[in-house]
Amino acid sequence: MAAPRAVWNGFLKIGSVSCGVKIVGATSEASKIHFKILNRQDGLPVKSAYVDEETGDIVDGEDQVKGYEVDKDHFIKVEPDEIKKLKLTSAHTLEVDAFVAIEDVDTRYLEKPYYLIPADGASLEAFSVLRDAMANKRVAARSCVVLYQRGREVLIQPFQKGMLLTELRTHNEMTSEKTVFNGLENPKYDEDLLEIAGLLIDKKVTKFDPSKFEDTYEDALIAMIDARRKGKAPPRPAPAPKENVIDLASVLRKSLAKEGIKGGTKSKGRKSA
Repeated sequence: MAAPRAVWNGFLKIGSVSCGVKIVGATSEASKIHFKILNRQDGLPVKSAYVDEETGDIVDGEDQVKGYEVDKDHFIKVEPDEIKKLKLTSAHTLEVDAFVAIEDVDTRYLEKPYYLIPADGASLEAFSVLRDAMANKRVAARSCVVLYQRGREVLIQPFQKGMLLTELRTHNEMTSEKTVFNGLENPKYDEDLLEIAGLLIDKKVTKFDPSKFEDTYEDALIAMIDARRKGKAPPRPAPAPKENVIDLASVLRKSLAKEGIKGGTKSKGRKSA
């Protein structure tokens, strides 16, 4: 199998040390179900088009230009050549401006992963030294890069023989947890319930193994399409969830019994709606 094509080529620079690197995509949509939009009348595919909002006429590609709305219905046109002329260091260099402890990284900000590898044999030694030094210090590097004509904040950390570069969400993109958790209270509950729940968790502790993850929605789509192809009835839908737990202690004990776990207390616990 051929190696994935690099989406970016440039340099990783830490202080006065630099080496050539490549950014390679770490994810793929190849296994996903993709739909085409069809004309319901004749069953043929349709295609999207840009239409002038006022005249309704289709606008050809050569007549399309990017525009930034500064006031309502007032736009500044930005030509492709103007964007290309922007002289950004991050367009060709991953310049590290800081390091952060890996355990301090807030995972909410991690968005899309890429692999970072040496650009060539001449870059291998410097790349390996930087990677191993970061691994020894258990730190990740902060930087930014221009990908697909947009600046991206990124985090770089050692990963096996290479490094992992992850796009970061900006702080302005994040919804503050205070606006979501405001008003939530920590209810008082019987400590025995905590013990029973802990036993249930211990029974299901395993290693993090993404190869065993299942996309139940994708599986259901495949099953439905396969049934339609064979002229069979589609699979039955999953049952709707049951009502909220009323007697938590009873439900937890039933779960223990189902898992074949002995233990737990016999306190009735506290009922909750």
